[in-house]
Amino acid sequence: MASNGSSPLIGISAYLEQTRFGVWDVPSAVLPRGYLDGVVTAGGTPVLLPPVGAWTADLLSRLDGLVVAGGADIDPAAYGAERRIESGPPRPDRDGSERRLVALALELGLPLLGVCRGMQMLNVVLGGTLHQHLPDEVGNHDHLPMPGTFGRVPVKVAAGSRLAGILGEQVDVHCHHHQSLDRLGDGLVPVAWAGDGTVEGVELPGRFAIGVQWHPEEDGPAWQLFAALVGEAKT
Repeated sequence: MASNGSSPLIGISAYLEQTRFGVWDVPSAVLPRGYLDGVVTAGGTPVLLPPVGAWTADLLSRLDGLVVAGGADIDPAAYGAERRIESGPPRPDRDGSERRLVALALELGLPLLGVCRGMQMLNVVLGGTLHQHLPDEVGNHDHLPMPGTFGRVPVKVAAGSRLAGILGEQVDVHCHHHQSLDRLGDGLVPVAWAGDGTVEGVELPGRFAIGVQWHPEEDGPAWQLFAALVGEAKT
């Protein structure tokens, strides 16, 4: 864990993609820069955690906090459902790696922030399930207007929640998701909702374990979430 005056080490789950840069077009470990900037601005040091190798409690104990990043759909088999046509192709490397990261973070008591897919993974690890195509549930495409475009969605946050203490009780957020939480995992408490009833934020009471369905890394003013995580990691 971080010593007094040091910069907390914040692990951030990365993913493997075919990537072009310079003269190269090769498999790479990638992550949107906003995650890095959010952690650095908050006074932390980001450490990328790609889905390779095997994570152990010893390795995770060297970190002071964990961010599980957004990205591809979780394989419905992970929560006992049959795949619908709207679900994206499975990413077993990432599913397995992040499932292990979340489980270890909960076991070790690491401060944890799940972003979009990361919130869904937290829910699945705790035994919850997902809606595989949100527009069928709410009758709109506000949360993902089109691929590569973020929806701007007003979210109400429960008074007295940890999330409200960080962001306030009303916040406009950047959303890009077509899936959402269905049955909540053991112990998770919903603390934020879009106007159509979609759960946009969850917490585990008594510890710093927060999931948000939106993308704070895309919105500098919403970097308070990273500041709160890094602040918790310093204690």
